[in-house]
Amino acid sequence: MRFTKMHGLGNDYIYVNAFKEHIEDPHALAAKISDRHFGVGSDGLVLICPSEIADFRMDMYNADGSQGEMCGNASRCVAKYVYDHGMTDKDVVTLETLAGIKTLHMQIEDGVVESVRVDMGAPKTACEDVPCLLGSGVVRKARIQALDREFEITPVNTGNPHGVIFLDEPVEEFDITKYGPVLEKHPAFPKKANIEFVNVLSRDRLRMRVWERGSGVTLACGTGSCAVLVAANLCGLCDRRATIVLDGGELVDQWDEATGHVMMTGPATHVFDGEYDI
Repeated sequence: MRFTKMHGLGNDYIYVNAFKEHIEDPHALAAKISDRHFGVGSDGLVLICPSEIADFRMDMYNADGSQGEMCGNASRCVAKYVYDHGMTDKDVVTLETLAGIKTLHMQIEDGVVESVRVDMGAPKTACEDVPCLLGSGVVRKARIQALDREFEITPVNTGNPHGVIFLDEPVEEFDITKYGPVLEKHPAFPKKANIEFVNVLSRDRLRMRVWERGSGVTLACGTGSCAVLVAANLCGLCDRRATIVLDGGELVDQWDEATGHVMMTGPATHVFDGEYDI
């Protein structure tokens, strides 16, 4: 099987052209190929597939083999892949995902995609739609217990379910590996959730670290950055446009007041091509 490894701010996935390759069990393959010691090493597997309702379809699987609805960083890399590999000559393409159709706007320099602006659509802010069992409607800073500590969490769905926690202590000093997995699988989130831990640096700059559902600590999470922007707005902590600082770099996100859509802009990087014996 031929594959390409790419990353968006260090959030790395293995990309496979499903127009040419046939994968019988993507769940098992994702778990094997993502292993950083016995596989290629990645946060998951992404299949680039034909679509009957968009230009392309993205099927993405986490490092544990579970399927995810959407990945913002991966969507940018898909845009770069299909353009750089000559699968399209358009600089705007649509992408079918389990979280709906996303529109990808590519910034092209010298015939190569350098960055992508993704229309992530309108976020779901009601608990019923996240889904989350901490209340009804829009819930801000709901109290939630994890091990020996109580947190205030704001649930948002930006393609995946997220729980956003604003911390007073620096996120770099916070023990994300202790509390992240407990909150991911907390009964309040029936479909589990990505958990973001955030410092508000200013009205237009937020620092976040993430524990991703099915993958653990990752260097970046695109849908998570959008969830952080939305949650910070709901809590009155930031403006509609902000830079989100992640472990792997920065994303610029905007929650458009007119359309209600969140736009995410960031890089997409090719690492290497290879072959994997399946």
